[in-house]
Amino acid sequence: MRTQKGFSLIELLLVVSVILIISAIAVPNFLRSRLRANEASAVASLRVIETGAVTYSMTYPDQGFPAQLTSLGGVNPCTASSTTSCLIDDVLAQGIKGGYSFDWAGDGATPSVAFALTATPQVVGSSGQRMFCTDQGGVIYFDPSGSGCTNGSQPLQ
Repeated sequence: MRTQKGFSLIELLLVVSVILIISAIAVPNFLRSRLRANEASAVASLRVIETGAVTYSMTYPDQGFPAQLTSLGGVNPCTASSTTSCLIDDVLAQGIKGGYSFDWAGDGATPSVAFALTATPQVVGSSGQRMFCTDQGGVIYFDPSGSGCTNGSQPLQ
């Protein structure tokens, strides 16, 4: 009698099919969890930017809120000024982080008393589903479609 060395073709096909079934279940869950993580990161980044903007307005009262998002950042080693205040990470100050684009719109006045900040997914449905926005009031709103967020949108709870 011969002794069997190795696996039969049926055994290998069975193992491959089990791996495919498990991956078919796991991959969509992984993508959804990544999408949720990007959204949570975007909300946290909005809070960081908003806190930096309030600090900037108190530090530079003659300027008010910054005219642009890059004024809140600065490359290390950073020396604080009204153009590079070193209040937030420079990567975030450039306006792209975690699959989201951050857009700052000041009111154009000097000193500035208002701003609007939006976080838009770079690829709706892949890097994020919801669009977020806030202003000097501090309430974060979201739009579930990712297409447009205003202060009339649903507040984040």
